[in-house]
Amino acid sequence: MAILAVDIVGYSRLIEADEAGTLASMKALRSEMFDPLLAEYHGRIVKLMGDGSIVEFGSVVDAVLCAVAAQREVAARQVNVPADHRLLFRMGINLGDVVVEGDDLFGDGVNVAARLEQLCEPGGLFVSGTVFDHLQGKIELPLKFIGEQHVKNIARAVRVYRVSFDGNVSSSQLNGRRFRNWGIAAGIAAIFLTAAAATWLGPWNPGVETASVARMAFPLPEKPSIAVLPFENLSSDPQQVYFADGITDDLITELSKLSGIFVIARNSTFIYKGKPTKVQQVAEDLGVRYVLEGSVRREGNQVRVNAQLIDAVGGQHLWAERYDGQLSGVFGLQDKVIKQIVATLAVKLTNSEEVATSLPETTNPQAYDTLLQGWDHLRHDSEAGTVTATALFQKAIVLDPDYSRAYASLAAANWRMSVSLWFSCAGPSWVNSYRSLNRNLAKAMKSPTPLAYAISAEFLAQQGRYDEAFAAIDRAMKLAPNDPDNHVSIARILNATGHAGEAEEQVRVAMRLDPRFSRATLRMLAISLFSQGKYDEAVKTFERAMEKKSDVLADYATLISSYGHLGRTGIQPLIGKYNELARSSLCDPLTVQESAFDWYGNVMNYHRPYITHMQEGLRKAGVPEGAGTALALEDYVKFITMNNGEASVDGTIKVDAAEAKTLLARGVPFIDVRAPLCYDNGHLPGAVNLSLLTGLSRESLAGVAGKQAEVAFYCGNHCPYSAYAAAKAIAWGYTHVFHFAGGFPEWQDEGYPVVVEVKK
Repeated sequence: MAILAVDIVGYSRLIEADEAGTLASMKALRSEMFDPLLAEYHGRIVKLMGDGSIVEFGSVVDAVLCAVAAQREVAARQVNVPADHRLLFRMGINLGDVVVEGDDLFGDGVNVAARLEQLCEPGGLFVSGTVFDHLQGKIELPLKFIGEQHVKNIARAVRVYRVSFDGNVSSSQLNGRRFRNWGIAAGIAAIFLTAAAATWLGPWNPGVETASVARMAFPLPEKPSIAVLPFENLSSDPQQVYFADGITDDLITELSKLSGIFVIARNSTFIYKGKPTKVQQVAEDLGVRYVLEGSVRREGNQVRVNAQLIDAVGGQHLWAERYDGQLSGVFGLQDKVIKQIVATLAVKLTNSEEVATSLPETTNPQAYDTLLQGWDHLRHDSEAGTVTATALFQKAIVLDPDYSRAYASLAAANWRMSVSLWFSCAGPSWVNSYRSLNRNLAKAMKSPTPLAYAISAEFLAQQGRYDEAFAAIDRAMKLAPNDPDNHVSIARILNATGHAGEAEEQVRVAMRLDPRFSRATLRMLAISLFSQGKYDEAVKTFERAMEKKSDVLADYATLISSYGHLGRTGIQPLIGKYNELARSSLCDPLTVQESAFDWYGNVMNYHRPYITHMQEGLRKAGVPEGAGTALALEDYVKFITMNNGEASVDGTIKVDAAEAKTLLARGVPFIDVRAPLCYDNGHLPGAVNLSLLTGLSRESLAGVAGKQAEVAFYCGNHCPYSAYAAAKAIAWGYTHVFHFAGGFPEWQDEGYPVVVEVKK
């Protein structure tokens, strides 16, 4: 079947500018031109989609002649109409197999035609390779090959040709085909008249399946709710998918800043990427009324964005628009889409929201493109992806030294490196990430984005500066109230400060915004439940997190503790799993003491009763206490003070790498309190390994140095273990204690000699 897909360019804009004039022009075109042409060339309207139509023809020649005649007539009738008031149409024709269901058609024949229409420029006509092949020798019409295009839901590339209207199609060809049955002609004209009126004079219900509010997985929010599906990459270069994803991400981000709308997070909408998707099913899965979908086509610096907003409950296409421009104006294109959504859904913006949505984030399009590439890698959540993303964010900053979002993105990558185990024993890499985090976060905060505030809150919370962390995350939430990560961040701070019930509430808000929530969100819910003593619910939640292959040691430890509180048996395999993961991460095996130091936060500042719950459950589960536990936590942490995340120990002397080298040369014994595997990978010459968790005790320390002798402690850079070890030594009566806070990474960074243990 030959299929013609056609739609009106900028229809919503025309209606907004001059509703009466636009409708009058449409009525004249419909009655004086379109109806007769459909009758002339045997066309049948199959379906209407928003402001567009799908028309079938029994002959591909009829389809092309009808389209050419229509475009020529439209152009001729509007010669004297101002350019911004003209009615322009895009058209695409394909010849291919279709599936017939009643009066409707489906299949590749229809899909390709629709995609060609989306690719076409205003006032133009694109045809597929099959149309080109069947036209040869039948009409004299110039057809220019514009390449093979990849279109949605079609595996193979499609040959595409542009029709030139300057060809020699004769008047007899355009006017010589007559209907053989005027009764049929009148019937088709009536169909078109009725359908066109529905499309062009008001919202049209196409009769497709609508989303059921009763079947929705979540209750509909009171405010307008929307999900943005991943935009299709229709560029000739399939590698431009990162750009289409970036446009989608930015639309979600910008919408999430609006307090008057409920926006589903990226994590939940991107599960539909590359899959055949029914809008109604998406709405029911995610609990929203509206769905935005579209495509992005980029050729060099030219960008074309197609977008359509669908009321899934009403089964209506509310609007569909195409936005064309240069890469340098991409923020303007995004702004148009956002404003169209806001206007359609009657969302009221605050003054600050109106200002924020109108400000471009950079004037350098290459910097923006590079940043999008960086985020494409950062979302892989892998060591290699993070390293690549870091380099790209740095490149974006070189292109635009004032690019605040690039600094925030680089800080996010630095933060991920700092809290991961990827660089736990590699000196320069970890140190550089930590230093870069401080530097880039400070620059990002000069013109802060929600991301900058969120990273700042995480950083401050890790240091135990909770009042400042609350202030930072509050700013992030005000700027982006729909971002689920902000709710997870505030839940983390609430748990650390002893407000697990409120933390649970925040996590559940995050889970509603992101129904396909991440493992981090699930983890925070489990922690909140555990801290409230809801061990049954905590177990079920942690087990779901385990299904997502958690690599966080504290997840396993908390699940083991929950089992202990519930009196469950057979926990040894889970303890074995913890220890296996610990070995692969160069960490110590599980002990009761370990849980106090490595449980989701800084033991110096974390709500102590929650840690006590944790340790009690581990004891009930049969987990060993660990080394040096005869000394209670309160007996030695009282010697430690924190200042901007840096630990100082009363009664000790803090030294840097150069001073540590002098002490080592003088024969002062150095105690490496890291895990044995980490020690084996590299340590100071002559250092003795007494792991804080499994090796350091009053007795083992006495075997290295007497209480009146000099002794020094170190671990990793800014690692608190050396501070705890030094504080223990003070509590045990040692009087000449040195604290090498920079630890092995700082030593390595200075290029001093190291020793690597070779195991036979």
